[in-house]
Amino acid sequence: MTRRTLNICMVSDFFYPAMGGVESHLFNNAQCLMQRGHKVVIVTHSNGDRKGVRYMAGGLKVYYLPAVIVHSNASLPTFFSTFPVFRQIFVREQIDIVHGHQAFSTFCHEAILHARSMGLKTVFTDHSLLGFADTSGILLNKLLKFTLSDVQHAICVSHTSKENTVLRAALDPRLVSVVPNAIIADQFRPDPSARDPEWITVVVLSRLVYRKGIDLLVVAVPRICQSCPRVRFIIGGDGPKRIDLEQMRERYMLQDRVELLGSVVAEEVPRVLVRGDIFLNTSLTEAFCIAIVEAASCGLLVVSTKVGGIPEVMPRNMITFALPEEDSVVDALLEAVGRVGDRENHPELSPQHFHSCVKTMYSWHNVAERTERVYYKIADLEEPPLIERFRRYYGCGLVAGKIFCLIAAVDYLLGIVLAWLWPADKIEVARQFSQDTYQRAIARNLQRRAEPPPYWT
Repeated sequence: MTRRTLNICMVSDFFYPAMGGVESHLFNNAQCLMQRGHKVVIVTHSNGDRKGVRYMAGGLKVYYLPAVIVHSNASLPTFFSTFPVFRQIFVREQIDIVHGHQAFSTFCHEAILHARSMGLKTVFTDHSLLGFADTSGILLNKLLKFTLSDVQHAICVSHTSKENTVLRAALDPRLVSVVPNAIIADQFRPDPSARDPEWITVVVLSRLVYRKGIDLLVVAVPRICQSCPRVRFIIGGDGPKRIDLEQMRERYMLQDRVELLGSVVAEEVPRVLVRGDIFLNTSLTEAFCIAIVEAASCGLLVVSTKVGGIPEVMPRNMITFALPEEDSVVDALLEAVGRVGDRENHPELSPQHFHSCVKTMYSWHNVAERTERVYYKIADLEEPPLIERFRRYYGCGLVAGKIFCLIAAVDYLLGIVLAWLWPADKIEVARQFSQDTYQRAIARNLQRRAEPPPYWT
């Protein structure tokens, strides 16, 4: 039986050249879905010189749209002004399903709203955990409830994340699936020759922001350096908390033991990880944390705060947990330093054993297959009448429900106006990218490289 192919549009503010778990998820999941025969395009905002339409590996088409960035790479909310360009993309690429990623992404929420006004099927993937008590959490949870009131299905990256999302958005748990993140294990191989035998090296790769627990890192590093003369730190990443790390290094004169790399590009991540013995994650909230999987694949023993979905990610022998408190992080790291120092007597801690375990646990092809099942599940669902959409929005709150209904009504009317001004049959359909031609071209190039150079006498 031939699988049905779908045209999928993934939308998020977070994509390359920015780095992070969401960016990695979008790229690798899209690549595997295209290998399964589907068409995938990604829509994000422009970033530096990345503007317009770009093609990435495998023929992945990316639309970099102009937008005003307000905070943490998220774009300024505009509600309706993005509808014309999103409609042009959806019609031009003949999109069947719009898949939004990350609750913090403005583009994600707007694309789902516009797609529903056009009658397209929608999916939402949540990559983060949020609380219920702080102001930002309350506001974002209300926005998430508005968006998820009218999506066909939601995906979370861990069971903890699923429980969190179901509570925040008041969803039916049967409409939420769990599909974890993954890595390409062959890109994260151990390399014992890269380590310095004179030191026990602790690696930190993270966005340097409050949510990642950098304040804990700032107070823990001097205490570890004082207790263990053989320990040094390699810290990669950038963000507003970098200045705190620089001040800590200057105050305690740790320039020779704390190396700050700044922003690290994707291809350099494995080269940084293989230099270490221990990977430290101090996040205060985390739905999955793909970084600890990459580190374990490179053979590093992981020390992490026990928050969110992290306990679901790895077996207990590969990770040491700490509470998100200063003393607990220091104690857990000291314990890991002792285990690494005695690694010769513990074959289960060997880097190659860690890599083999991770390789069997996580695969992007498995993630793509499970995501594909969600797409097939919703592809043929009957479109509800407009009054049913209004009923769902109205149930979001006494005041908020009325506002959401007004927004949905204006967006629906705007869709009618756009359809009159630019009829769908007048929009040029994009040419289909041929995966077969692309693969044949790659095979020819590889064959040419393998052939010996001509010999002239």
